[in-house]
Parts: sequence; structure tokens; C-alpha cells
Amino acid sequence: MSHVMTQMMNIKIDAFGAIQRLLPEDLNLQCSAGSTVADVLENVARAHPEAAILLERCACAIGEDIISRHTRLNQDSHLVLLSPVAGG
Repeated sequence: MSHVMTQMMNIKIDAFGAIQRLLPEDLNLQCSAGSTVADVLENVARAHPEAAILLERCACAIGEDIISRHTRLNQDSHLVLLSPVAGG
């Protein structure tokens, strides 16, 4: 019987705009390597349900690059959440 070890990674999350007020300032999650951005956001929403609606609509970035929620994360990452902006 073999045991498969799941590699874990640390995701540091910074939020800006309206969502920033709903999440802790120093937010870090442990996730399985290969998790998608959507998986990470689901974990955040479970831990902080008051932010769930904004999490559904926020943009996500790593570094200066906006990324898709389908993006797979394979190493420790710094994920930035940007609240939707309405303007006119």
C-alpha cells in the first residue's frame, strides 16, 4: 500500500478596495499544490463568508499580472485581490 504525499504550498493574500475591509490584514492559506485560484478563493469564502459576494467579482493578480481563476498555483504565491470598480 503506497501513501501519496500531497505537496502543500503557502498562499499569501493581499486585498485592496472594498474587499480589504472584509478580510484580515495578514491572510495566509495552506493549499495543495496544483490548486486553482478559484479553489483558493473558495477557501477564503468559507473562512470569511462576509466577503463571499466580493470574492465572486474581484480581479486576481500575481505580481503585476491579472490572472484567470482557472490558473493553477504550483508553488508558494502572493495573490492580490482587487475589488471591482464602478465608475462613470
